[in-house]
Amino acid sequence: MSDRIKKAGRHVSQNEGLIFEQSALGKRGIEFPPLDVPAVDARAALGAAYAREGIERFPEVSEIEVIRHFTRLSTWNHAIDLGMYPLGSCTMKYNPRVNEFVSRLDGIATEHPYQPQELSQGCLKILKMLLDCLVEITGMDAGTLEPAAGAQGELTGLLLIRAYLEDTQGQPRKKVLIPDSAHGTNPASAVIAGYEVENVPSDERGQIDIASLKKIVNGNVAAMMVTNPSTLGVFEQNIATAAELLHAHGALLYMDGANMNALAGVARPGDFGVDVMHLNLHKTFSTPHGGGGPGAGPVMVKKILQPYLPIPVLTEKSGRLALENHRLKSIGRVRAFGGNFGVLVRALAYVLAYGPGIRQATEDAVLNANYIRNNLEDVYDLPYKSPSMHEVVFSDARQKKNGVNTTDIAKRLIDYGFHPYTTSFPLIVPGALMIEPTESESKQECDLFVGAMRAIAEEAATNPELVKTAPHSTRVSRLDEVSAARKPILRWRPCPSGPCLR
Repeated sequence: MSDRIKKAGRHVSQNEGLIFEQSALGKRGIEFPPLDVPAVDARAALGAAYAREGIERFPEVSEIEVIRHFTRLSTWNHAIDLGMYPLGSCTMKYNPRVNEFVSRLDGIATEHPYQPQELSQGCLKILKMLLDCLVEITGMDAGTLEPAAGAQGELTGLLLIRAYLEDTQGQPRKKVLIPDSAHGTNPASAVIAGYEVENVPSDERGQIDIASLKKIVNGNVAAMMVTNPSTLGVFEQNIATAAELLHAHGALLYMDGANMNALAGVARPGDFGVDVMHLNLHKTFSTPHGGGGPGAGPVMVKKILQPYLPIPVLTEKSGRLALENHRLKSIGRVRAFGGNFGVLVRALAYVLAYGPGIRQATEDAVLNANYIRNNLEDVYDLPYKSPSMHEVVFSDARQKKNGVNTTDIAKRLIDYGFHPYTTSFPLIVPGALMIEPTESESKQECDLFVGAMRAIAEEAATNPELVKTAPHSTRVSRLDEVSAARKPILRWRPCPSGPCLR
């Protein structure tokens, strides 16, 4: 093989170099027509400090090189369109194409948030329909579609609680209680909202320890944040008891609704004492997920919190919808406009497509998780035996005896064509393997996943080095993640002897 091909790398490892390395002086991907208007001296118009002749070391490549480069890079990524995405607690379900189509219709994708509200009645109706559906699904009384993500929804919910306590009790109280099985963003949201955090332990079944809760609930507690089902994939059977205990002390119950994919159409949080909750539309209602957004984390509330909802508040007067900005007790804005409208459209399309059938989707998600649990619990350790909901959490305790940990198993799973599950979370399960198939997966896909996991368990017992050095089939082998985090290479610079990274 020639040196040129070896250096290119693609014939050896299917690797792809940086686009900077393909650059050659004078190459162009596009040619502009001659200027047909008077030229403007940018330096004179903007000032020398704000204008430049070009971008230093900007890659110069042809159109076909750009197309091939980014197309090849796209093949490096796993996606739900390629296969199962078993990330636990992330609910990586399939996003139906019809939802994408609806969100791009004229009169939806082309509307502007600053246009007069009398010309936006169709878009406002979409928001109202979604809000009404979410109120019904959750059993709450009102809500806001404004927050752009689950974590922002958490913060919004806590700010609502704070405003309510200040208004009705004269002070916001000091503490927020958080079970050790909650989502990791909960403590951060509580601290940002100005609260101290106190941990609530789980019992041997993975449930909130009610005896411990009784000891720490007092007049300093503003609320408890409960993830239900918890990150163990377990439903909190004592949730109503916990709500009563909190209410008796003047505190409120916040529910992290990120795992609503296990409850939608089956159980309504508002019916078992929840005062405020957020929803992750990308998890339960099939809107795009990942990549930093756009996202949506609506917050649903009981009537006692309704006066404090962020502005603008969607209202209806004399048959006309409007966004109202004048609310005396509102916590103010938490997001521009009315939230990420395109994402909200997709969520409504999903809800309307299912209708009452959303219960079937939930039951299928729970069935898939329990099918995987039943077919793997003889080869992977199951720390908590409580019934699983939408996800199942194993540990690497059996494989650890041969020096194989959860990260090794996850890396080896890539060789079998699956995206890794969530590793090492929740923290109360050492070496956790957190698996969520969602309702999107067929029995055949679940069987393929089960077969891969059982094969890896066998390899861990008979040939542990094969698992510990995985993946073996990818363009890039296992990376030194510690060095990547502590000594990141953030930019490219040409070296005297040729291109290099610094």
